[in-house]
Amino acid sequence: MNTISRSDCELLSDYIAGNNSALEILYKRYERKVYTYILLMVRKPHLAEDLLQETFIKAIKSVKEGKYSETNRFGSWLMRIAHNLVIDQFRQNKQYREVSNNDFPMDIFSTPRFSETTVEQRMVYERVLFEVRALIDFLPDDQREVVMLRFYGDLSFKEIADITNVSINTALGRMRYALINLRKMIKEKNLTLEFEMAW
Repeated sequence: MNTISRSDCELLSDYIAGNNSALEILYKRYERKVYTYILLMVRKPHLAEDLLQETFIKAIKSVKEGKYSETNRFGSWLMRIAHNLVIDQFRQNKQYREVSNNDFPMDIFSTPRFSETTVEQRMVYERVLFEVRALIDFLPDDQREVVMLRFYGDLSFKEIADITNVSINTALGRMRYALINLRKMIKEKNLTLEFEMAW
């Protein structure tokens, strides 16, 4: 059977059974998504790389110790680990807003959803995300967190609720208020965005 087409749970079972190439496939499957989310949060490539590695090290350790339940989705579980590491980093350094929006290249906005769009739509979407990202830092922490996980982590509201330990309704409410606040800031700054954010 083609190893690449195997499910996350099958690959994890293969890895536990001694097949290290299964772990490499899982890493490649989630590396970009997890790294993108971390980088957008910490905005320092070297720190994002460190936290990405720490995320997978923690995940592997948990799998080896039998702490990972197959009822969980591996991707969202990885994002939860990454999210917690980012939060720990912020608590230690308290550097949430001390970085420039120019600290990273545009291509970090590459997410799976872009493969379903035209080049022109992707360019518009990237520019919108880039402009909006500068405003997100002005949102309250709980709203910023939901926006980052939804738009930049590409997670469902159920996954966001699980990661942040709130109900789906609370996650939806935070997103609603975040969008209201973002639209208000966009209007105040006279920004013209060519596309309405869908959530």
